[in-house]
Amino acid sequence: MSRLFSPIKVGRYTLSHRVVLAPMTRLRTIQPGDIPSPMMATFYGQRASEGGLEIIEGTSVSISARSYLGAASFYHDGQIEGWKAVADAVHAKGGRAFMQLIHGGRQSHVEMTGGVDPVAPSVVPFEGVALTKDGFVPASPHRALGIEEIPGIIEEFRVAAQRALDAGFDGVELHGANGYLVDQFIQDGTNRRTDAYGGPIENRARFLKEAVEALISVWGADRVGVRISPSGQWGGISDSDPEATFSYVARLLDGYKIAYLHVVEPRIKGDDTLHEGQEPVAAHYLRPHFTGPIIAAGGFDKAGAEAIVASGDADLVAFGRHFSSNPDLPHRLQHDIPLTPYVRAAFWGGTEKDYTDFPRTELVEPA
Repeated sequence: MSRLFSPIKVGRYTLSHRVVLAPMTRLRTIQPGDIPSPMMATFYGQRASEGGLEIIEGTSVSISARSYLGAASFYHDGQIEGWKAVADAVHAKGGRAFMQLIHGGRQSHVEMTGGVDPVAPSVVPFEGVALTKDGFVPASPHRALGIEEIPGIIEEFRVAAQRALDAGFDGVELHGANGYLVDQFIQDGTNRRTDAYGGPIENRARFLKEAVEALISVWGADRVGVRISPSGQWGGISDSDPEATFSYVARLLDGYKIAYLHVVEPRIKGDDTLHEGQEPVAAHYLRPHFTGPIIAAGGFDKAGAEAIVASGDADLVAFGRHFSSNPDLPHRLQHDIPLTPYVRAAFWGGTEKDYTDFPRTELVEPA
């Protein structure tokens, strides 16, 4: 049997296979009050499998944390029932669902933040965009967070984590990747602070540390995951010594014994071009320092997923593009059933079309 389809313990849960639904920003939160739409529950229910793990799309912890019109959020109790429908749909298939929690930081626009300036560790100009009713527009000018404001944002993460628990999810993932607020604190290209949250990596990782501790206070460490992207460039992110920075991050997180560490590998760009021959970040920066399960993401196909799991550089593999158009992806991969091509035009917003209308297959047993 392929190791990709062997059981594994992740935190307090035993999964039956290692094919994970990656968090994807699909922009289908189209109801008033940012309440999850019924088609979102359908989408996640379709992709659930017995003993499989789904990581639910990046969910903003406050109004001012939002970056994209139609993106998921969880900042008031009126959203609990909508999210409960999502969790219930996954559980009905025997799956597990972790909600990814996010703060967009400087990657936002005043139209999305409730009229307040986007925030960041420091003011470092960049050419980012946000999605508003007028489409993708340049991000609004951001301001540096006062040190007295930081505990309030950490509390937003804690409260959102509690709401996820109340809605029946199985855990939460902290979005520390892709140039959003947590990542902005970690990397020195965006963090120029000189106080307790800036300078050496021990200080730059303080926001991450406090956010993780807030989530653990609600869930316990064995139901908390963290996503990072050491080689990412999205959002104008950069670091002068990513190996030292993310090796420290891996050691820090290992000390908490969290459920998993989720890493975006430097394998693919937004145009779907696959970059071969790059050593996995998981092997180089993380595996020597993190003893728990590692989830790798980054444009994997079956062969690439089987290879990284067989090597031990990662323990599970998260799929996004292929899962978007193949609701039964674990089944198809395991039995070598051809994949339905994904529809890039439907990734960011739309209706049920090319979202919940992709076909499933049934395995035909040999005679």
